[in-house]
Amino acid sequence: MPQSKRREGARPARGAGQDERGGIHSRQAKALSHLDPDGKARMVDVSAKPVTAREAVARGRITIAAAAMRRVREGQLEKGAVVEAARLAGILAAKKTADVIPLCHPLPLTHVDVDLRPRRDGFAIEARVRTDARTGAEMEALHAVAVAALTVYDMVKAADKAMIIGPIELVRKSGGRSGTWRRGRERTPGRKPGAASTTSPR
Repeated sequence: MPQSKRREGARPARGAGQDERGGIHSRQAKALSHLDPDGKARMVDVSAKPVTAREAVARGRITIAAAAMRRVREGQLEKGAVVEAARLAGILAAKKTADVIPLCHPLPLTHVDVDLRPRRDGFAIEARVRTDARTGAEMEALHAVAVAALTVYDMVKAADKAMIIGPIELVRKSGGRSGTWRRGRERTPGRKPGAASTTSPR
């Protein structure tokens, strides 16, 4: 049976969600606040939003070989105290997020806490960020975890270059119009940070 051939010079079929210029359909762009109707990146205008108390918590991991972790615990690394350096790097990263992520709004952070907990095979990392602002601090918390993990890698790479970073994920946010959101839980619209929650504690 003869097979049909594409006409010479005919364009290949466009991928789902793309227009003829390779952009994103305006219908899809409306669902992404950082895209304008033409699919171009933009900084979201939050001037009409009220200032509210907001908090975001992110977590991540870095997996390290057992022999390298022993050197970390025994303080045998040339670059010194891993945990303190990574913790301070994470705090600084939260404060500098808008300098690195191009469409993030600079936020007046009121609190940043970065915690690294040693495990047999690496570190569990958690960052908690608070602000009183018109937009949330999710990116600041995620950035803090990522940079803390990268700092651990930099400190330990002489002993283990095969370290693995990840996953890094947002686990909770509160405040703002969308209310409280927890990973694996439904959000609670309008709940104030610190208010009693019907969800189980993390």
